[in-house]
Amino acid sequence: MAGRDVIIKPGYSEELLLDLHAKYILKYGETEDDFEFAVTDFLRISGVYWCVTAMDIMGQLDAMNEDVIIKFVMDCFDESTGGFRPCYGHDPSLLYTLSAVQVLTTFNKLDVLDSQKVVDYVKSLYQSDGSFLGDKWGEVDTRFSFGAVAILFLLKQLDAIDWTKATEFVLKCMNFDGGFGTRPGSESHSGQIYCCVGYLTLTGNLHHVEVDNLSWWLAERQLPQSGGLNGRPEKLPDVCYSWWVIASLAMLKRVNWIDAKRLSGFILASQDSETGGIADRPGDVADPFHTLFGLAGMSLVGADSRLKSVNPCLCMTEDVLRKQGLEIKYLPF
Repeated sequence: MAGRDVIIKPGYSEELLLDLHAKYILKYGETEDDFEFAVTDFLRISGVYWCVTAMDIMGQLDAMNEDVIIKFVMDCFDESTGGFRPCYGHDPSLLYTLSAVQVLTTFNKLDVLDSQKVVDYVKSLYQSDGSFLGDKWGEVDTRFSFGAVAILFLLKQLDAIDWTKATEFVLKCMNFDGGFGTRPGSESHSGQIYCCVGYLTLTGNLHHVEVDNLSWWLAERQLPQSGGLNGRPEKLPDVCYSWWVIASLAMLKRVNWIDAKRLSGFILASQDSETGGIADRPGDVADPFHTLFGLAGMSLVGADSRLKSVNPCLCMTEDVLRKQGLEIKYLPF
């Protein structure tokens, strides 16, 4: 480690190990007695989304057991609220509901869902100041603004909400550096920037951002030694920001502001060449979260032609959205 960067040791695979990553995803969570499985039930449905989307990007979705996955997803549906839980015994939330809708959309199974109940659930979390709660416990965060609009977009129900106030709230979260935080006054962070840029894209309000100012802040997240990206200044690089940063730049038409070759090298060095999967940084333990966002980032920068094209706004393959007749309009910056 050097300063707030990492040193990549030589000898890592310079090839994206797709077959090994697919085997890793298929095996993950196979044994319910595994420690990793036992301690992650609070985000199980999001884990399903990570795995399903990773396999779709690799062109290996057919290898997954669709019936088992759809049954699990629908078992997480909370009839009383219209939201989705991460797994049985937990409370529903907006983010888990988005993961569920994304999985059902990927498998073209939205017909098994009572969409109106989901729409009503999203509307129930909308506040008078334009913000959204994440769940009944009352947390406010721009992640939930994005989650709400993404769910309704996928369900083709965007007109269920007047987005005027919601847009005003998101714009209040914009900072002097062009970035966005969790709430008004919060510091800029790559993950929140992705959520806010995604929200503004889906609602047709991206013209409000300071494009070059924001893009410069995002480009500055690339670290000089490793080539990886961090979430905010003075933090270590992390593979997941290969998605949050690059996806934001893609919506802003500024992906070329990043050194794609060096970023790809960082992601490749974070692969586990024995078990498969991608970690947050070289030498750490792989997991489905970083595997998905590493693959998605590689797709966005065009690093491997074997990967399917990924939509930068929703982190789903363009194939899936095209089959659903869903089209996102981007501004020609």
